[in-house]
Amino acid sequence: MISAIEILVVLCAASVSGVVAWRWIRSPRPLLAEQCQSEDGICYLFDGDDLHHATDAAGDFLPLVPGDHAWFDLYDAVIDRFVQFPLTPKTTGAGETTLSAVDSDTPNRVVIAWQDGKSRVTFTDTPEPEGPVRNIDRSIVQRLDTSLTVPVWHTNTDGRMMWRNAAYQRLCEAAHPEDTAKEPLFDLPAQEVSKRLPLRLSEGGKTDWFEVTRTELDGILCHQAICISALIHAEEAQRNFVQTLTKTFAQLSIGLAIFDRNSQLALFNPALVDLTGLKAEFLSARPAVQTFFDRLRETRKMPEPKSYINWRNAITDMIRAAKDGRYEEVWSLDNGQTFRVKGRPHPDGATAFLVEDITAEISLTRTFRAELELGQSMLDTLEDAIAVFSASGVLTFSNLAYQKLWNVAPNISFADVTIYDAIQHWKCKSAPNPMWPQIEDFVRNFGDRKPWSMPLYLGNGAELTCLISPIVSGATLIRFDVGKKAIGTAPVSEPEPVDLGD
Repeated sequence: MISAIEILVVLCAASVSGVVAWRWIRSPRPLLAEQCQSEDGICYLFDGDDLHHATDAAGDFLPLVPGDHAWFDLYDAVIDRFVQFPLTPKTTGAGETTLSAVDSDTPNRVVIAWQDGKSRVTFTDTPEPEGPVRNIDRSIVQRLDTSLTVPVWHTNTDGRMMWRNAAYQRLCEAAHPEDTAKEPLFDLPAQEVSKRLPLRLSEGGKTDWFEVTRTELDGILCHQAICISALIHAEEAQRNFVQTLTKTFAQLSIGLAIFDRNSQLALFNPALVDLTGLKAEFLSARPAVQTFFDRLRETRKMPEPKSYINWRNAITDMIRAAKDGRYEEVWSLDNGQTFRVKGRPHPDGATAFLVEDITAEISLTRTFRAELELGQSMLDTLEDAIAVFSASGVLTFSNLAYQKLWNVAPNISFADVTIYDAIQHWKCKSAPNPMWPQIEDFVRNFGDRKPWSMPLYLGNGAELTCLISPIVSGATLIRFDVGKKAIGTAPVSEPEPVDLGD
């Protein structure tokens, strides 16, 4: 069994060991203070924020006096090269970190070690790699610096300049020749990573536009500025052109709707609002082409479809036909209006629809057609056979008596009936007459003409009188009258006038 004395000895030894370990933990490790004091290189020792010790080499690198300078003085001197250098030292725990410089100047590495509120900062150089690799890397960096035409610069998170290439320096000289160190050239807001910014150059007062972008990499803000002055001028010219087109379209009485390649309304004129009744607010919201025609259907500004599904398919076909330039229809609305709608392709995949109100034109055409039908009906009641030939010698009108007399139906003929064709038909159904060529010459003559007549005998022996009279627009009216005697024959040079009265 273990005696009480042995137990007491063990307890005493354990207590002494614990006290020694506790005092060792609580006391500063000599690695921070003693190693800094014995260091031949650049080394600073801080107790909290205060500089406690600096080596002789540190005085040559950055002359900081212990007791007079603090951590921030060192931070302010090296932050341009060591962008991740902490603003304040760590006061708790223990550890070590190594930071690299953004350039290749010496020293290019800093080691920060801390323990229990004390910090040791040591500046060293990264060992040179074997062979010519380092020189090659520097050569590549130098070529990139001088060959890049795009201004590139790096800053820390506080906006302080860390590096800039030759293009950025040249831009500084062009913008501020009296102060090339003025920074920054571009004020990019912190919350934005890309923005178009202007820069006024000193020579000639010219203003160039740049697309400035920013990327954060390992705590470094990398910027680049691409000149987009040509693009800005092109966009401005395009806006001016669109404004000019808009002013021009505003004077048109035809409604215009242009949809871009995404099938959204890109441009419309006031006439479209007047014709369709769609509100300008709705059109300004750039509706899709299907939505546009849906609203036309709802406001009854297009023919009401019998089947909505079939109508949607028809709209799709209409849009496809408009892209090929094949769409053209006449819409007859319930309110009596008539629209002519055309679809035409535009550059860059756009499609234009033109809406024209042709109500007055349709009404005039219908009235004119009704008058023609009335005149046709009136002439069909006459017993005389009447035919009208145009100045070019084409049959344009004949009444029912003419069609019965000569047994013809010119209205259903696909080809034009000329005066020559008509005379050949008359010759077949009548006795020989030497005056037929004079009729053809009279019809095709553009000079001063006077009415004349000639006798005519049908094959069955019936006697007719053929009266030839000039009418408006160079046309000629030929009338075949039963019972009227012809007055002589028509001379070739100047026909004899005849009284056409009863």
